[in-house]
Amino acid sequence: MKITAVIMAGGRGERFWPKSRNNCPKQFLSLTADKETMIQKTVKRLGKIVEPEDVFVVTNAAYREIVETQLPQIPKENILSEPCARNTAPCIAYAAAVIKKKYDDAVMLVLPSDHLIGYVNIYHRALRKAIAAAEEGQNLVTIGITPTYPETGYGYINFGDEKGDAFEVERFVEKPDLATAKKYLASGDYLWNSGMFVWKVSSIMANIQKFMPEVYDGASRIGESFGTDDFEEVLIREFEAFPSESIDFGIMEKAENIYTIPGSFGWDDVGSWLAMERINETDDDKNYIEGDVIAVDSKRTTICGGKRLIAAVGTRDLIIVDTDDVLLVCSKNSTQDVKKVISKLKGQERFELV
Repeated sequence: MKITAVIMAGGRGERFWPKSRNNCPKQFLSLTADKETMIQKTVKRLGKIVEPEDVFVVTNAAYREIVETQLPQIPKENILSEPCARNTAPCIAYAAAVIKKKYDDAVMLVLPSDHLIGYVNIYHRALRKAIAAAEEGQNLVTIGITPTYPETGYGYINFGDEKGDAFEVERFVEKPDLATAKKYLASGDYLWNSGMFVWKVSSIMANIQKFMPEVYDGASRIGESFGTDDFEEVLIREFEAFPSESIDFGIMEKAENIYTIPGSFGWDDVGSWLAMERINETDDDKNYIEGDVIAVDSKRTTICGGKRLIAAVGTRDLIIVDTDDVLLVCSKNSTQDVKKVISKLKGQERFELV
């Protein structure tokens, strides 16, 4: 069966502000020494699994030109523009309907655009296992990450009986508190929810029809119009009418035949500025330094410079990020609160800084 990939690239990456902005969010940034952007890495590591002509990128209409520039190997008709943000369920339904129009049925790998994978060969093995499981019946398969510590920032997958290389999913659970995360880790029955999915187009569309019929109907009309003169008009009308809903809540928490493939391949969701010291080399004092920086007696500090010199003296456990128009100074304990700055800027109508 044809193997396709859908890269979800419509997010804002607000926790990577001020580098990540509305006009160029995190997935289009280079955050590692090799200078490849996050979305370029995502597509590149699919090379042995999916052909470029079978990779589809769903992104906000405002980012279409960026995607075309960064991913010239992807056919332009495979760049699917969202007229507005409606979360992952409508995004996936839209892509599935287009793939159905093109191939009738196919396996879909559904992947975030802004994660990192350390061990690509092991990742490929996990994907192949997921593809094999997804080709059976109407199975919906998710890639779960074997947890290595009690993380409170991820959702978890509670898994049960083994079926071949896959495990039955008992339930999905929201981000836990620390005590609960420690219990999950100790039990050995939970995986981190990576947001990576594998299924056939026919399988996910059948579940969307069952649990989100209005999205199914609208996506079907979008798919039918794909490649015609009416496509843009139909897309805008139908997509704007969709509810904003995640695939987890809309489908995965309700459907049957849900399976997970455990993976341990150096996955990182690069969810905040704390990730910079995990995904890049640090100095002897555990500092990550980028740009024109002089650090004196500074420890465990991430400094991303811009066009001017940054001098850091005696700093401890800080994030310092300089851009042309914003300087961020943040405690490592508060990186999740960077989004609150964006809320305040919007409240002050300073949209040029968002």
